Amino acid sequence: MTKSLLFRRQTLRGALPFITLVIILIAIFYMQPRSMSYFGINLLFKLTVPLALATLAQMFVITGNDLDLSTGSYVSLIACIGATLLLTTPLLGILAIAVCILGYAAMGALVHLRNLPSIIVTLGMSFVWQGAALILLPTPGGEAPGWLTTLMQFRAPLIPTPIIFAIVISVIAHLFLMRSAYGVILRGLGGNMKAINRAGWSTLRGKMALFILTGVFGALSGLALVGITTSADANIALRYTLLSIAGVILGGGEFVGGRVSPIGAVVGAMTLAVAGSLLTFLRIPPDWQIGAQGAILIIVLSLRVLINRVSRGR
Repeated sequence: MTKSLLFRRQTLRGALPFITLVIILIAIFYMQPRSMSYFGINLLFKLTVPLALATLAQMFVITGNDLDLSTGSYVSLIACIGATLLLTTPLLGILAIAVCILGYAAMGALVHLRNLPSIIVTLGMSFVWQGAALILLPTPGGEAPGWLTTLMQFRAPLIPTPIIFAIVISVIAHLFLMRSAYGVILRGLGGNMKAINRAGWSTLRGKMALFILTGVFGALSGLALVGITTSADANIALRYTLLSIAGVILGGGEFVGGRVSPIGAVVGAMTLAVAGSLLTFLRIPPDWQIGAQGAILIIVLSLRVLINRVSRGR
């Protein structure tokens, strides 16, 4: 395969998430012309930021060839902490969030040292996070801190705030993971762990770093979510587990090889977020919407496979 052909294939693969998002937006604007305004776009992307942060959290785990099945329950727990402890006793709330992040570090060490499947470890932890959330907030309620609500509901001029936030977090994640020296090492854990070992880098620290980043971005997701909704619920983000995985894959990531794209992951999350609005406009019942979002993912993956086959055929 020539370099130019390889470049074109990679470019087309990278453009698929953007193309999918544009197609869905065009469909929404066609069905609801009023949504093509500052207020309409702001409403469409209202829940994009917490989902994008959760998708980035999942992306860091996938970078190391692992999978986090506790994302949804973890984000829900952080939201409950944000609507209770962080409001009444801020220092205790910050300490609780720090302990949760350390819990992710412990998961990374356990997965690496014991060579345990991350699916099993994170699935077990999902019940721990869920139980803690129910103890903290047995019924929906609580209240978001004023500063958090002000931040998440701030309206920037010209460009809707959710889009600005999405651009900022995707650029930060991209510069760290794809452009920094340590980001190369972290991606190497998924691509060639033996080479990282031979180079003298600690694979244990690297694995723990990936899980810590997952905990940090998951915590940011929970705080962003409670800032938008102004209250919390122990089940508020359970769907984020599957949606975050779908967002990473939709954005060009793969389960093995450390092949991920932070910008693509955020675009994938945005696509899934606005897809929910499109499905609502199509009057598809909420119970069917998750299946329809899965169908979008399958179509994009099929197109990715088709691009690969056509390129090889040439």
